[in-house]
Amino acid sequence: MNVHFLGAAGTVTGSKFLLEFPDQTILIDCGMFQGIKKLRELNWQQLPVNAENIDLVLLTHGHLDHTGFLPRLVNMGFTGEIWGTAPTLDIAEIILRDSAKIQEEDADRANKDGFTKHKPAKPLYNLLDVEKTLSRFRSKELTEWHTVTERIRLRFRYSGHILGATFIEPEAFGKRFIFSGDVGRKNDLLLQDPEKPDRADVLFLESTYGDRLHPKEDMTDKLEAVILETLEKNGTLIIPSFAVERAQLLMYMIWKLTEQNRIPKSLPVILDSPMGTNALSVFRKHHDWHKLSDEDTIRMSERFHIVQSFAETWEIIDNPAPKIIVAGSGMVTGGRVLTYLEKYLNRENTTVLLAGYQAEGTRGRQLLDGAGEIKFYGKYVPVKARIDILDGLSAHADRDELIDWLSEIKKEPDNIFLIHGEPQALDTLRVKLSDTRGWYAQIPDLHDIKVISLITPT
Repeated sequence: MNVHFLGAAGTVTGSKFLLEFPDQTILIDCGMFQGIKKLRELNWQQLPVNAENIDLVLLTHGHLDHTGFLPRLVNMGFTGEIWGTAPTLDIAEIILRDSAKIQEEDADRANKDGFTKHKPAKPLYNLLDVEKTLSRFRSKELTEWHTVTERIRLRFRYSGHILGATFIEPEAFGKRFIFSGDVGRKNDLLLQDPEKPDRADVLFLESTYGDRLHPKEDMTDKLEAVILETLEKNGTLIIPSFAVERAQLLMYMIWKLTEQNRIPKSLPVILDSPMGTNALSVFRKHHDWHKLSDEDTIRMSERFHIVQSFAETWEIIDNPAPKIIVAGSGMVTGGRVLTYLEKYLNRENTTVLLAGYQAEGTRGRQLLDGAGEIKFYGKYVPVKARIDILDGLSAHADRDELIDWLSEIKKEPDNIFLIHGEPQALDTLRVKLSDTRGWYAQIPDLHDIKVISLITPT
């Protein structure tokens, strides 16, 4: 069989891995590229394979870099089904609708204000394209084996990371394949610990944090300190947040700090993320997937002022009083947080607290790397705000946690492919696997094709 590395190879975003079995062609994840322009431009290119020949798409979880290319795939001629767990499909629906809306709005704004080289600027896809994609969604139960063909079956297994996230175990022609998706962490405040695979003949392992360890400091303590320091400056704390899981985790932490009288109950806390608000309903719908009770979800929501309209966003911006604002997107690539940062980034009493991985080429990475100015809608804004990060809040396993996730696999896989990481992270994890387990791992490049020999069971 052939494996095509169509995304998240040598980089973090755009996850797409095509398996060409003798009797079936399966795509694992269908993500959008994010970050530097060279990567974003790949979203506009035709795939080097024929979408009409893909029989099935499997989703590890709902994040944009794993699902955001689906409407494009359908427009290219894909007519098969899209499988995932129920919460993954619910989240993917929210994310795809939001993505299409933002793209349509950005194209309209670019055409209106004239900051585009394209005549006219167009969205990658629109809401109608999303509707055509959603009709192909099919929910699959966790841990059960699902039959694809006579010789191919697969199952989804709990991996933490975000609500609904799984690693996928296809079993085909005598081989067990493991696609890690994004591996979560132990002792998460909202999610259960990830399950571990116990066998892998062919392993596809994410490497996002393959070159680092998460800090041991208590993230709730750090969040409290940042809030109080910003409050002392009579300033505003802006937290760009991923709408799914991260926004809910931040809400939970801020609610707990309030309940424990560690921050003032009178301090306004604002959630300005339509997608994050919708994701709350997914948490309430899928109780078995997380630790929160329905009562906890309601009470932490009551601590927040949830913005209902873009007009309300401007009312909040015009109010000079100290406040906490949690707004999408997490890597500052779009969403409501751009409007806040455009107005607040040049104020010395503003704090911007990043809350997760910042991909190369994103505004979030530029802020983290100390950029003196950031471009919004064709104009540059000077950075005078304090920039900090809750690095330990990441929903990705770090280097040692990834090694531990593999601890129940006793026999070295025949093939190991390190994916979903930047070059240094990939190579560091490769060396660590060799040193700790004696395992040899390959680092494929984008559009590489690897041949896997299959054993036909007798």
